[in-house]
Amino acid sequence: MLEIFYPDEYLDSTYEINFEALAKEGYRGLIFDIDNTLVPHGAPADERAKALFARLKRLGYECCLLSNNQLPRVEMFNQDVQVHFIENAHKPSVKNYQRAMERMGTDLKNTIFIGDQIFTDIYGANRAGLRTILVKPIHPKEEIQIVLKRYLEKIVLFFYRRRCRKLL
Repeated sequence: MLEIFYPDEYLDSTYEINFEALAKEGYRGLIFDIDNTLVPHGAPADERAKALFARLKRLGYECCLLSNNQLPRVEMFNQDVQVHFIENAHKPSVKNYQRAMERMGTDLKNTIFIGDQIFTDIYGANRAGLRTILVKPIHPKEEIQIVLKRYLEKIVLFFYRRRCRKLL
């Protein structure tokens, strides 16, 4: 029952993902959440984020930011990384995950979604049929509605980890 919320991978940080290995596997499109996935909530692109996107472009990736935030927030982050973006995405709605792939010229077989929230990011990407990577939030300071969802996420992650142990 909870499997629709399970990521394909769960890592400590976006910045530890082996994007070189994923490129060798044939992945060409990356869809990212912004807040607490790439930078703390509300922050502009920092040096680490700028370096990541420069590296991804050198590796031949198309990238798209998919955010439930409004245009000013997404534009502020994107001004320093210059990738495709969709604001006000209404995640977990599937429509804008598909739109992101259309903008990048990729498809379900060669695109990965990376985000920090189970009930919006991962649930929506799973419903869209994407490979998913859940990362731990960068910063503990979050809006109250997200804080409340984190308690429910702990339950999902408990069962996810238990399933992962059984598979070993």
